[in-house]
Order: sequence, then C-alpha cells, then structure tokens
Amino acid sequence: MVERLQSGDMRALARAISLVEDGATGAAALLAECRRFTGKALKIGVTGPPGAGKSTLVDQMARWLRGREETVGVVAIDPSSPYTGGALLGDRIRMQEQADPGIYVRSMASRGAVGGVASAVRDVCDVIEASGRGWILIETVGVGQDEVEIARLADVTVLVLVPGLGDDVQSLKAGVMEIADVFAVNKSDCIGAERVAAEIVAMQGLSGEKTEWTAPVVQTVATTGAGVAELMTEIMRYREHRASEGATGNDGWWKRLRLDHLGVAVKSIAGARGFYEMLGMTVEHEETVEHEQVRVAMLPMGESRLELLEPTAEDSVIGRFLAKRGEGLHHIAVKVADVDAMFARLRENGVRLVSDRVRVGAGGHRYFFVHPSGTGGVLVEIVGER
Repeated sequence: MVERLQSGDMRALARAISLVEDGATGAAALLAECRRFTGKALKIGVTGPPGAGKSTLVDQMARWLRGREETVGVVAIDPSSPYTGGALLGDRIRMQEQADPGIYVRSMASRGAVGGVASAVRDVCDVIEASGRGWILIETVGVGQDEVEIARLADVTVLVLVPGLGDDVQSLKAGVMEIADVFAVNKSDCIGAERVAAEIVAMQGLSGEKTEWTAPVVQTVATTGAGVAELMTEIMRYREHRASEGATGNDGWWKRLRLDHLGVAVKSIAGARGFYEMLGMTVEHEETVEHEQVRVAMLPMGESRLELLEPTAEDSVIGRFLAKRGEGLHHIAVKVADVDAMFARLRENGVRLVSDRVRVGAGGHRYFFVHPSGTGGVLVEIVGER
C-alpha cells in the first residue's frame, strides 16, 4: 500500500488514511512503514475562532504553493455532533473545486477530541507525508483560548483573527494567542482590521519576555487572495529562523524534553489511590492496556502526571516486578517531540532498548523503553506527543 500511495495512487492514499484514522488491523504496521519516509514536510497549523475564514485561507495557501509547483496535503478538522457523532465535513465542500492532483484534501471529524485537532491527525499527516507531499496544511476546528494542541503538532502555527469579535479584548487573551508564530488578520477589507492588527502589535510590546522571533502580523482577504503571498513569505521566514535556531540547539518550549509521568507499580489501584486523593489529586483516566496486561490509572500532577500500574496477570511485566521488588517506582517517562526520531537515534548509538519498536499505550500515547543498564539503573520510558 505504501508503494502504491508513493506512486501517486490517490485511492491507496485515501484507504491508508482510513485505516490509520479508524485504528484498523494493520494500521500500526502501515504507520511504521510510512514513517520511514517522513521528516521532510513542513506542517503548517492554521487555527482561530469559528468564522475567521480559515478554510478559504487554507485554500488560497494551497493554491499559492501549487503555483510554485509544490505538492500539498490538507487536513481539515470538522466538529463532531455531540448527539449523533456525525460531522458535516464542510471544509471538503469549500475546497471541492480543487481538481489539482498535486493537492490532496482530507476532512476529519474531531470525534470529541479537545484542543482543536482530532486524535489521529498526527498519524494521518505521516501517511500524507509518506505519499510525497512536501507541505501539509492542518486546519483546526474553530477554537477558544486554551485549545493549543496544534502548536505541538505543527512546525509553524498561524493564528487567524478577524475584526468584529471583541477587538478590545481578544488580543489580550492568554493561551491561544501565545502559540502563534504568525498572525493573520483575515477579512482585512472590513472595518476594524487595522485596529486588530495594532492591538496584536501592542500586546507584543507589552510582553516582558524577550525572544529572537516576534510573530509578524499579516493582513489578508482570503476570498480574493490578497495578502496570501505575504503570509507565505512570513511562514517561510519563520521556517528559516527555526532551522538556524535548531542549528544552535536552541529549541522552543514544545521541543524541549520534559517529564511526562512517573509509573508506580501497585497491587491494587483501588487500594493505592486513596493516599493521592487525600493530597488533592484525582484519577483523570483509567483503562486496561491488554497487550501490556496492566490496568492504568492516571492522576494529573501539574504539567506531568502519576500513573498507577496494576497487573492483570501475574506473569505480566508489572506482575513480575511486584513479585521481585514489591510496590514502588517502576519507571520514569520523558516526553520528546519526535519519538520515532529518538528511537532511531538511540538505537543507532548502541543504547540498549527494552522495546523492539515504538508502541501505542494507555491514552493513545506512543512510547518505547530504555533498559536500566544505560540510564543509571532506572527504567526510562520515552514518550511522544499524541
């Protein structure tokens, strides 16, 4: 299937995406093969409030890239109904006049995922990139202040704002305003656009944080294409900035290593959770991971979390750990931006790994384990962004 989609077979590409999005049998093997051909495409996240004109702007961005003979993939997220679970997938309707085989458009339902993106969007982007697309445009569901997941997924985040949405207040909002690498003030032919742009610039001037990159503000009119060339120029300028920054090892906050969680082996989750609940922690999520033969309870703890691990079988990894060492810390988990790249890097440098490949665990996160012999005696789990 990978050979077919790389040869330009659109039906194979569509089928591969469906397999991955649905988590069907063989999806993990398909993704592993696709990821052999990823790492070169530029992912551009386009986010903003409902009605900002994101779909039309993405359409114009794709046209601009095609005018320079670039190949483009578009992933558009539409909200799912909380009642029926269905989605209109209107973004595909808006872009249906695109008959260019160099542009592939895929609409996805959010399926209840928060943060403006669907849970499988990263995997779908990997499949599209494996087909040879050099640029991937990701349009989020219309988002609010705290829905910032797109910044973890995209290489460049474009925040689209428009006049008439409470201009005096919206530029002062925390959260979504802070993830923008480039601001696009769309519908700039309407009254108030200049005011929105000025407020963004003023907000940046009030910030006490000194950075080497100040997100530029570009005014666009998506219906006519006005300003799109300037927007794409700023996006490419940011890509060059990130490349030079990466050469000096100065990565952004979403690229840095950080503690994801602590895994604690317990005989009984029900018996152990009481202490942590007395501390004020609550179980956010609980599930059984069948292939690991373990029951997992996740308790948020600041920006990380605690995972209580209860074996479902005596001969499981956690079961054997309990029999040998008793209850206690089983592993620490470190989150990285690209788990596949880290897996390849450690293996190439001769680091002893417990895992033979990157796997999918509780909560849908992707991970692998590093043997304690190379980490100072501690089992270390390397976790990727979902």
